[in-house]
Amino acid sequence: MGELLLSTEGGTGPFNGTGKRLHETSDAMARTTRTVRSDDGVRLTYVDHGGDDGAGPGRRPVLLLHGLAGHAAEWDPLVRLLRPAHRVVAYDARGHGASELRPADVSRAAHVRDVVAVAGHLALNRPVLVGQSLGGHTAMLAAAAHPRLFSALVLIEAGPKGPSPELPARIGGWLDSWPVPFASSEAATAFFGGGPAGRAWAAGLAEHPDGLRPRIDREVMVACVAENARRSFWEEWSRVRCPTLVVRGASGSMPEAEAAEMRVRRPGTEVRVIPSAAHDVHLDQPGALHEAIAAFLGRYDHLP
Repeated sequence: MGELLLSTEGGTGPFNGTGKRLHETSDAMARTTRTVRSDDGVRLTYVDHGGDDGAGPGRRPVLLLHGLAGHAAEWDPLVRLLRPAHRVVAYDARGHGASELRPADVSRAAHVRDVVAVAGHLALNRPVLVGQSLGGHTAMLAAAAHPRLFSALVLIEAGPKGPSPELPARIGGWLDSWPVPFASSEAATAFFGGGPAGRAWAAGLAEHPDGLRPRIDREVMVACVAENARRSFWEEWSRVRCPTLVVRGASGSMPEAEAAEMRVRRPGTEVRVIPSAAHDVHLDQPGALHEAIAAFLGRYDHLP
């Protein structure tokens, strides 16, 4: 989602490394929801869906990063397909969902530190990073900054282009267009375009006495894209070392030229276009996306 272009191992028992109790809930699907603090104290809520921790990128854990204004549960359709072969973890980015709503720092660097914090806290062994929109941008920066921590990278409708000076105003206007509060889940689903994507956006809203309201703050969302408005990130892209798959929706918002330039600057980068998919590829076509990811990771399963 996002308009841009957003167990018990590894110390995840009832207490974290500082001895503070972690919030924990479980459901019938064997998912576990807990919280962890990033290095600046910001509370992050993550969902560990379980699954196998294997060796080789084809079996490694997968860490999922949603887009701007999104939430961890939007990944559920893809999670169901990934879990037979992978341990899968998703988290609400800072300023989103059940994570801290108004963190002081929403810089790109802060989001990268959150990726490292979640992966480190869970002792994920060189996970595959899968991110959509702004979450894909975060995943790209994390792979560039910490090349030894991640085994592979999947960027869904996300890349390094910029600057985009109109982006903050566009995001602000988009959020201002939401008819908050929504009278019902059905009304919200219809506003967000209906179908799986509309239902996922509606599922990210919170119930209030007067209706459904977003679990985000407008000014925080605008601040999240401030750096993308000012510059491009091609230098960071050139520092990525792990195998990378770039996924575009056939009717998405990522320019074909951007994906082509990414492949020119990093030969070996794979690019896939998913038919009948827009920006939210993971919601529009989770099956086709999973097939692309599985085939991609399978080609690198021999790597350490």
